[in-house]
Amino acid sequence: MIYTVTFNPSLDYIVTVENFAPGKTNRTDSELMLPGGKGINVSIVLSNLGVQNTAIYFAAGFVGEEITRRVEESGIRAERIPVEEGCSRINLKMRSYETGGNSAGAQTDRRLCETEINGRGPVITPANVEELYRKLDQLQAGDTLVLAGSIPGSMPQTIYSDILERLSGRGIRFVVDATGELLLRVLQYHPFLVKPNHHELGELFGVTITTRDEAIPYAKKLQEMGAQNVIVSMAGEGAVLVTEDRAALQSAAPQGTLVNAVGAGDSMVS
Repeated sequence: MIYTVTFNPSLDYIVTVENFAPGKTNRTDSELMLPGGKGINVSIVLSNLGVQNTAIYFAAGFVGEEITRRVEESGIRAERIPVEEGCSRINLKMRSYETGGNSAGAQTDRRLCETEINGRGPVITPANVEELYRKLDQLQAGDTLVLAGSIPGSMPQTIYSDILERLSGRGIRFVVDATGELLLRVLQYHPFLVKPNHHELGELFGVTITTRDEAIPYAKKLQEMGAQNVIVSMAGEGAVLVTEDRAALQSAAPQGTLVNAVGAGDSMVS
């Protein structure tokens, strides 16, 4: 069984506004509401691919109840950890098509502008964390655990490495999609797969990475630090995969028109 953990899930409220005007009343042209958070996104894509999985997540208030309803509607087994204080996030993702003009007043091509406003999320208590541990203790050899995304400020910043330390040696495969210290701390437990994007990979080593060839040596450095497989997402540049036998594979991005980039990295993890 594949298990995903989402520490700060959300309802993603995705709206389209034509020529958004700050400080004025704007009306949406389209609206969409989806359960979100990296782990839940991974679970949804896996379910769409016909892969059974379990989503473990913290949920608070009426938003948490709606997240659970929508996760279960997606055919995913939901393991909700109730949180008493606060409310789960609603993240606003606004897409505005703006039409520019030149000096003569003629209209130019429409330009897509995307803006996100993400909520903070509820307060996760030590008792909530202990409930998470109890659920994770049920995992067995051969299971896969996906840890993805940021964590609320109320949780210990070592939570990723704490979980891997607790479950290490039990034959569980770990997949980690995280940044900075969250990622570096788990490498000693030899995760099966890590997925930084090229900006995050560059920040780890103090370099700027713009091409797939430039990403390969730094992906291999993560292997030297403990990761088994490293996949680097690079937006329009495609992706690089360095496998545990040190093979470096790369692919350009598919040709087409970008419609919505939300959850692209999570889809790659799936």
